[in-house]
Amino acid sequence: MRPFLWTTAAFAGFALLAGHAAASDHLDTPSVIADARADVGDLYAWTAPDGRHLNLVMPIVGHGFSDRLTYAFHIDSGRRFGATTASVTLTCRFPSPGQADCRLGKDVAQGAAMASEGLRSRHGQFRVFAGLRDDPFFNNVRGTRAAYDVAADALKAGAPVDVAGCPTFDTATVAAIRHEWRHTKGGPPQNLLAGWTPASIVVQVELKAVAKGGPILAVWASTTSNQRQIDRAARPLTGNALLGTIASDAEQDRMKEAYNAATPADGEQFVAEIEKSLALYDGFDGQCGNQLLASPKVETHRYLALARLLADDRQWVNSGSRICTQLFAIEMAALAGRPTGGDCGGRAPSYSAVNVYRSLLVDGTNTSIDDGLSHDEQPVSDTAFPFLSPPKS
Repeated sequence: MRPFLWTTAAFAGFALLAGHAAASDHLDTPSVIADARADVGDLYAWTAPDGRHLNLVMPIVGHGFSDRLTYAFHIDSGRRFGATTASVTLTCRFPSPGQADCRLGKDVAQGAAMASEGLRSRHGQFRVFAGLRDDPFFNNVRGTRAAYDVAADALKAGAPVDVAGCPTFDTATVAAIRHEWRHTKGGPPQNLLAGWTPASIVVQVELKAVAKGGPILAVWASTTSNQRQIDRAARPLTGNALLGTIASDAEQDRMKEAYNAATPADGEQFVAEIEKSLALYDGFDGQCGNQLLASPKVETHRYLALARLLADDRQWVNSGSRICTQLFAIEMAALAGRPTGGDCGGRAPSYSAVNVYRSLLVDGTNTSIDDGLSHDEQPVSDTAFPFLSPPKS
């Protein structure tokens, strides 16, 4: 087995992890930078307390919608995690300012969709809101960047790296990483996205209209022009923080453009790259091999299982559960051999998504990493449509 080679570019790329953490998927490639209205910033998907609806939210980085793009929620369904057998797509277009044209099969909602109660479809299968809302994704980006800088400095100073690419940091380095992660410039943690109010598409749709293959749903979002798919998003951070971590800027752009143009079914092509990034995260607690699904053995493909799970980038929702409290709840239950009916999983607006995600990548728990933030500055609701707060007047 050949040891993992750390180069100058690798150290620089490692620090860039924080730079790509500004939001789940904001401004990540030249194509979406060219038109922020094509950039899917985040995706939220969870079941309603009535047990009859699926809630969906797609914040767009731009402050408006393009009349040249199709915004789509893709909902796959099946009877168990990892195996979907049916798919439906709910699409929205915006032919003119303030006017929405959203479709689910033969059901259509056309007209102004900016009222808080939403625009109802002709057959009553769904309602949609489209307008400016606060994005509840909270993230201490500057603290994260400082934490990665500590790790990068330790690597430059000679921290050992095993054949799987996992660095072993000493106790002082681990403590410094944790300290920086919970602070912003040495002071209280700050949310870089505080006050961010992008254009958002909010949908509440009947479960019977989307759960064609079974109660376990897998959801992802995309923006598409007449020529191609421009962007996609599902789990927070996957496309933005786990691709091209130790690559040049040009290679990062190439890889993320390829990712955005692909579908979750094409995920295998990104597995090797995701493995490299997972190795970096695994070392943040000073112990290698305790990441979710990581092999305790020191071997080249220690992170293959988790890389493959993440490469199929969809949010998994158990539509049979009315309780929604935890990111990765469906994945964790399935991997532990437990029934998947206890929590709906997915991602509701109130979730502390990045802390859970990072914790799983560091030591396999969902609580160990804390960037000092536990909620957004604006109130959100997991139950009252359209869920997100309006812009401050």
